[in-house]
Amino acid sequence: MDARNVPFIAGLHDLAESYDAILCDGWGVLIDGRRHFPQAAEALRRFRAKGGTVVLITNASRPDDEVRRQLLGLGVPQDCFDDLASAGELALREIVARKGQAVYHLGPARDDGLFREAARRLGAPVMRVGPDAADYVVCTGLLNEHNETPADYDELLARLKARDLTMLCANPDIVVAIGNDLVYCAGALAERYAAIGGRVLTFGKPHAPIYAAAMERVKNLRGAIDASRILAIGDGALTDLVGAGRAGLDFLFIMHGVHRDELHPEGGALDEAALESLFTRAGARPKALARELFW
Repeated sequence: MDARNVPFIAGLHDLAESYDAILCDGWGVLIDGRRHFPQAAEALRRFRAKGGTVVLITNASRPDDEVRRQLLGLGVPQDCFDDLASAGELALREIVARKGQAVYHLGPARDDGLFREAARRLGAPVMRVGPDAADYVVCTGLLNEHNETPADYDELLARLKARDLTMLCANPDIVVAIGNDLVYCAGALAERYAAIGGRVLTFGKPHAPIYAAAMERVKNLRGAIDASRILAIGDGALTDLVGAGRAGLDFLFIMHGVHRDELHPEGGALDEAALESLFTRAGARPKALARELFW
């Protein structure tokens, strides 16, 4: 079987009648970090108008409430989704569970909301220290993703490994598109840490806990439904597609996201061999393909 056997859809309406709920990726499908995609929001809104439930499932390294505020701030309409589940929320719960331990935050200051929310839930400040005094590490990304690469962190990662520190990876994405630029995420650092033998606890897609959390939100909204009636949507082969496959969910693959340059070299026609290679690397195949999410 090759990529040509996976059909393109004319729009989400082609699939809508077969599903009661959608787990939709945020970054790359609904937003690009600078703006939201109105046609994607309209597609989700129309699915909800027909009685469907939409839960956003995102590798954002921030608590659920902060992610929601970010989405609304980018213009995402509140009525295009019912709830969301973020990798940051799952990492936050682990930080709270490690009450009394000192943490080193490897990531930009804009992600400090994790620790503020943890302090609120704990009723006490989180002990934040440098790498040589920490009991564990929370990685939310590169300090300056526009000017650094993961290799710039090899010396620091070696210091963390020498102390045998566990790293909590709050965002498993390796790269993400911000506008037209691809930048490295926390997953790229976690990958390098694991490669030198470091212990990593990873939150978010493609791992099972975030799918369990998202499906629990669906259950809370409309009661228990069979996994065959849930459609996952995303643009990342090694996160969204792999995760949906492991969770036993049908998957709609959005191609003009993080893999757009790989699949359309120099902005040209679809490279079917590259698409098939993605499926092979993911060990899973989507139900259908779309260039972008639209109704």
